[in-house]
Amino acid sequence: MVRVTHGQPGRSSRNRNRSNMTEDFRKLFGPAEGVRIYRAPGRVNLIGEHTDYNLGFVCPVALQLATYVAAAKSDGGEIRLYSEQRREMRAFDAGALSGQRRAGDWTDYPIGVARELAAAGFAIRPGNLLIRSTVPEGSGLSSSAALEVSSALAFLAGRELARLDLALLCQRAERDFVGMPCGVMDQYISVFGRENCAVEIDCRSLEHHDVQIPEGVSFVAVNSMVKHALAASAYSDRVEECAAAVKGIGRRFPAVRSLRDLTPEQFRMVERELSPTIARRARHVVFEDHRVEQFRAAGAAGDVEAMGRLMEQSHRSLQYDYEVSSPELDFLVDRAMEMEGVLGSRMTGGGFGGCTVTLLRNESVERFREEIAGAYEERFGVTPRIYDCKPSDGAGECCEAEVAAGQ
Repeated sequence: MVRVTHGQPGRSSRNRNRSNMTEDFRKLFGPAEGVRIYRAPGRVNLIGEHTDYNLGFVCPVALQLATYVAAAKSDGGEIRLYSEQRREMRAFDAGALSGQRRAGDWTDYPIGVARELAAAGFAIRPGNLLIRSTVPEGSGLSSSAALEVSSALAFLAGRELARLDLALLCQRAERDFVGMPCGVMDQYISVFGRENCAVEIDCRSLEHHDVQIPEGVSFVAVNSMVKHALAASAYSDRVEECAAAVKGIGRRFPAVRSLRDLTPEQFRMVERELSPTIARRARHVVFEDHRVEQFRAAGAAGDVEAMGRLMEQSHRSLQYDYEVSSPELDFLVDRAMEMEGVLGSRMTGGGFGGCTVTLLRNESVERFREEIAGAYEERFGVTPRIYDCKPSDGAGECCEAEVAAGQ
């Protein structure tokens, strides 16, 4: 059940002057009792891209980058949402959520979640929510799922909901209200993240296994600073193309209900019966699922070289077969693979912008950060943001010290 309280890490020196979130809440909304803070992390997917909505396998980690929601009930009849990032307040009638239409902006995520909770039998009480996030938008690090899950916990306000049900509810909000036909990976890892571990998720059975990250290596995300503006339409296109592949393959293999069901050997048998574009899309998904399984085995064996090779293979498949990369992402991967200590690199997220994730030896991290930033700025005239991808615990109620440490 979702009632997790994280530990209380000490503040780092760079956060000592950060404002107290509870105090900020009271300055914004007025005196309030029982202010509680909830945290939900973003994620970086190490391998297994565009496989989740094909009911396949993915291997993400939850990040220390997170969305925090401070919340308390109010005496009025409204839900008031304030985004620090946008400096914007929005108000909604708590008793009329079922008739609320999509606004086409950031409020769709918490309001979509509130509607799903109400439909599941949870009364949505009037209240105030202060939203603070360190997950960069449009980066492929799943700021949307972090906002959905943290908002859901705030609306629940301590009421119990099984963790899997929480993840599925937030996915429904994004699919049915926001309108993005996403798989369950982002919400799942935001809920089920494990400190110091990646998590392999079976998107059909909704079971998961820990993936060992060998000692001596790190993952680093590099933000191209290109927001994936094309990702929403292209995402829908890829969902449709994968469905078309299943329909075509089903004529030869009737038992195939999703691309997850197709083995590499079966794909080779049917590949020429598909149109070239549909065949490329199916090839990526079928072999990407296989790469996730190999990645987990390589992690268990401590074979970091194999893990790196699989990541690069994944990127080339996304670049050429699934066609969701971009010149900026390809440059970051190509340049990373030329650097000392780098084992593998790939785009992560929906594509057309956002981040790459790179596996490298610990002693090479600082040099990598400097060299990749310099090379990217020289090529594109933009300084990328770089994030250490230290695996984090999943969502739950948190304390002020954790808010400060997470910034």
